[in-house]
Amino acid sequence: MSTSFLPIFPLPFPFVCFPSARLTIPLPRASGDALLDLIRDSDTQPVVAAIPLLPSNSYTLHEWGTAARITRLIRPASRYSNDSYTLTLQGISRVRLLENQSGSVRVDAIVERKVEYPLPDGVPSDKVVATFKASAFKLLDRLARDAAQQSKRDAYIKISNMVDEITDQKAPWMADVIMSGINVEYGDKLEYLAAAEVDDRLKRATTIFVKLTSISEVSQKIAQSVDESLSKQQKEFFLRQQLLAIQRELRNLNRSSSSSGPVVRNSLGDGPAAAGDKTSGSGSELDDDEQAEMDDMADIRTRIEAMAKDSEERKMAGSVEYGVIRNYLEWLTAIPWPSSSTTVQTSASLGTLRDRAFLANARTQLDADHFGLEKIKKRLIEYLAIVRLKELNAEKEVREHTEDSRDATTPEPQLAVAKAEQSIAGHNSGSSMPTIQVRDEAKPRQQLPKRGAKGPILLFVGPPGTGKTSLGQSIARALNRPFQRISLGGVRDEAEIRGHRRTYVASGPGSIAQALRKAGRPDPVILLDEIDKVGQSNVHGDPSAALLEVLDPEQNYNFTDHYINVPIDLSQVLFICTSNTLDTIAAPLLDRCEIVQLSGYTYDEKMHIARKFLLPKQLQANGLTTDHLTLTDPALLHIATHYTREAGVRSLERAIGAVARHKAVDWAEHVDSLDIGGDSATQEYNRVVEEHELEKILGIARWDEEEREREERRGLVYGLVVSGLGEGGILPVETTVVPGSGKLILTGSLGSVIKESGELALSWVKTHAFDLCITKSRAQDPLKVPDPIDIHLHLPAGAVKKDGPSAGIAMTCAFVSLLTGACVPSNVAMTGEVTLRGRVGPVGGIKEKVLGAHRAQITKVILPWGNRKDVEHDVPPEVRAEVVFVFVRTVEEALEAAFGPGAIAWRRNVMVMESRL
Repeated sequence: MSTSFLPIFPLPFPFVCFPSARLTIPLPRASGDALLDLIRDSDTQPVVAAIPLLPSNSYTLHEWGTAARITRLIRPASRYSNDSYTLTLQGISRVRLLENQSGSVRVDAIVERKVEYPLPDGVPSDKVVATFKASAFKLLDRLARDAAQQSKRDAYIKISNMVDEITDQKAPWMADVIMSGINVEYGDKLEYLAAAEVDDRLKRATTIFVKLTSISEVSQKIAQSVDESLSKQQKEFFLRQQLLAIQRELRNLNRSSSSSGPVVRNSLGDGPAAAGDKTSGSGSELDDDEQAEMDDMADIRTRIEAMAKDSEERKMAGSVEYGVIRNYLEWLTAIPWPSSSTTVQTSASLGTLRDRAFLANARTQLDADHFGLEKIKKRLIEYLAIVRLKELNAEKEVREHTEDSRDATTPEPQLAVAKAEQSIAGHNSGSSMPTIQVRDEAKPRQQLPKRGAKGPILLFVGPPGTGKTSLGQSIARALNRPFQRISLGGVRDEAEIRGHRRTYVASGPGSIAQALRKAGRPDPVILLDEIDKVGQSNVHGDPSAALLEVLDPEQNYNFTDHYINVPIDLSQVLFICTSNTLDTIAAPLLDRCEIVQLSGYTYDEKMHIARKFLLPKQLQANGLTTDHLTLTDPALLHIATHYTREAGVRSLERAIGAVARHKAVDWAEHVDSLDIGGDSATQEYNRVVEEHELEKILGIARWDEEEREREERRGLVYGLVVSGLGEGGILPVETTVVPGSGKLILTGSLGSVIKESGELALSWVKTHAFDLCITKSRAQDPLKVPDPIDIHLHLPAGAVKKDGPSAGIAMTCAFVSLLTGACVPSNVAMTGEVTLRGRVGPVGGIKEKVLGAHRAQITKVILPWGNRKDVEHDVPPEVRAEVVFVFVRTVEEALEAAFGPGAIAWRRNVMVMESRL
C-alpha cells in the first residue's frame, strides 16, 4: 500500500463521493475561498481527499474517503453577494486516513494530511459477481418501472445492459457507478465506501440492492391495495347514486300518473266539478306544484334519515369536498340575515330607541366615558338622534303597511264584525282581539317598506390616544347594539375585505362578514380602525376601492362577499371610521365620510382624565386601592408636562402605571416585613407621591423647561408648529448674518413649501427695505449694500422634517429683526402664511398651536385674521382668558404687533415720484 499527503476536503452531510463518479455540491464562502486559493497555487487540476463527515458529529471525519480531482469551481456573481460556490469533483480511487491523523477538522479550512491508497482491485469470485448482477438487474428493472420520466427509464435500461456486458474484473467499478446514482441511506454509503476488498464490496452492494428492491416492492403493493380499495368505494358510491336517480324517476312517473286522473275526469265533465267549477284546471296545477314541493322535501328528509352511522354516505364525509362544502354552509347559516335573525335582541334595541330618555341616557353615557370633547359629543348626540328618528319612522311605516294590508284583505262584513269586536273587547279589557283574515290569492303580495337607518359614516380624525375607538364603543352602548372592531392597519389585499373566492385553498370570508358573524345581529356598530393605514393599490387589488361599496349607504344593501357569494344587507350596520390623518386616505373614500376632528387635550383636561379614568384603572390593574396610592396635583401636573408630550393620554397612562407599580412594590415589601398583620405598621408606608419623588420613580424627565427658557435677541422669533402626532408647540426661527454674496441659506430638514415661504419673506423684506429704513434708496439690495452678506435661517431639531406655509410671518419678522436690530419679545409667538403682496393668509391646526403656546407660557399670539373663528370655537375658554390674541391681515400689522408700536421706524410720508410717458 502506498501513502501520500493530500489536501483534506470535508464533505458535508449527506454527500459521499465514490470512485469513478462525479459529484456537484454547493459550498459556503469560506470553504470556496480556501479551494480557490488551492487552485491558484496549483499548475494543474488539484487532487483532494474528499472525506465525508460522520452524521453524529459534524466536525469528525470518516476513516475512508475518495481521492477526487477538482474539475470545476464556480464563484458567486458578486463578492458582496450571499450566494455560495459550486464545486464539481471527479472520483479517482479510495483513500484511508491513517489512524494517527483522523479526527476532528475545521470545515472551512483545507489542510494536508497523510493518506493511504489501498491495493488495486483484483478479480472477484464468479459466485459473488453472479449474485451481484442478479440483484442489480432486479433493482434496475424495478427502478425503470417506477420511474415517472422516460429519460430516467431509458437511463436505467442502459445501465442494466452495461451490467450484462461487463467482465468480472469491471464489476467493482460498475458497483461504484450504480451506488452513486441511487438513493441510499447515509450509513449504508459509508459502510460501502469502507469496503476496500472487491468481494466484500460486491457483497455489501448486493445487500443494499436487495434491500432497496424489497422496499420498492412493498411500497408498490401498498399503493396498489389502496387504489383498489378507493376504486371499490367509488364504484359502490356510483352505483348507489344511480339507484337513487332511478328511484327518483320512478316516483316522478307515479306522481304524474296519479295526478293526471282527476284532470282527465274533469275535462270529460264527469262529476260536479265540470258543471260548477270553472277554475278546476288551474287549481289542480297549483295543487300539483305544492304536492311536488312536498314530495321533494319528503325525499330530502328520507335521504337525511337514511344516512346511518356506518352508511356509505357517512364514509364519504372524509373527502376534501365535504370539508369545503360544510365550512361554506356553516358560514352561510352563521351570518345574521335580516329575515332569519332572532328578534329578541333587535326588539331590545328598538325598546332602547323608543325610550323617551334615550338622548339623556346617551349624554350620560358619553360623559361617563369621556371628559371634555363637547363639540364631539354634540355631534354624536345629533347622530344618535337621527338614528333614533329614522328607526322609529321605519317602524311606523311597517306598522301602517301591515294594517293597510290587513284591511285590504279582509271582506267588508267580516271587517265590520272584527272592528265591532275590537271596540267591545277594548272597552271591556283594554286589549285588542285577533281578527280573522281571509287571504286573497289573486292579489299579489305587497313588499314591506325597507327598515334601517342610513345615517352618515362618521370619520374620527385625530392624534393617537384621544379616544376615537372608545367613542365608537360608547355609541354602541348607547344604542344597545353589539360592537365589532376591524383593524385596517396594513391591509394590502382586497380579499381581506371582500373575502377569498372558494376556488382557492384555505379560502374564507372577509373581515366584514366575520364581524357580522361575531356580532350575531344584522345591525351592529362596526368600527373600521386606522383607515388611513390601508395599503395602496397593488397586484392583490385595492383595499380602498373595496371599502367604497361598504361605506356607501346607496350600495351597501347589496354587498357581495366573494366567499359567501350571496348579497349581504349592510344597510342596518352603523359604520364608524378612525384615522390619524387625512393625507393618505383616497379621495373617493373620504367623500363618503363625514369628518369629525378630535384635537389634543389641554393640561386641565388631562388632569381630570387622569383623576377620573386613568388612575383608578391603573390602581385596579396593579392590585392597589385608593388607600395605597395618592398622587398630588403638582405631581400629576409634573408627569403630564415633563414626562409626556402628546395630544392624547396614552403616555400619561403609562407614566401613572409606572408610579402605581413602584408603589405596589413598596406596599408588597412593607407587608412582607410585618410579622403579624399590617395595621400596626401602616403609618410607616407613605402612600402619597410628591413631585420631588418622581425623578426617583420615573427617571430623568424627558422634556425639561427648554421651551420656557427663552431669550430675547436680534434675529430670533418664535413660531407655532404642530408635530406629526398632533401635539402643538413653539419653534424658534433663528437667523444670522454671514459674509457672502447676497444669498439665503436655509437649514433644518425643510420641505419645498417652507423653503418657498422663506424666499417669499426675504423678497418682501427686500421690497420694503427702504420703508423699514434698512437701505437709503429703493434701488439698493440690503444683502449687498454696504457689504455683501448672506442670511442663514435655521429651524432647530434638524432630524425632524418640517414643511408648510405657516412659518411665513415668523420668518418675515426674523429677517426684519436681523436687519433692523429690533427684537421681538420672548413672550410673543406667531403663525400665518405670507403672500408676495404682504397679505397674511389663514393656516390650520390653530387649536393645537395655541395649546402648545399656552403650555410654553406664551402670553401673546399673532394669528391671521381668517383664523379668528377657529379661536372662538376651538380654543378652550380658560386658555383664551390667559393669552392675548392679535389677528392681522397684512405683514405691516404683524410687524407692529410683534415689535410693538413705534419699535420700527417707517418712512411712510416719503413722496415717490413716478414718470409716466
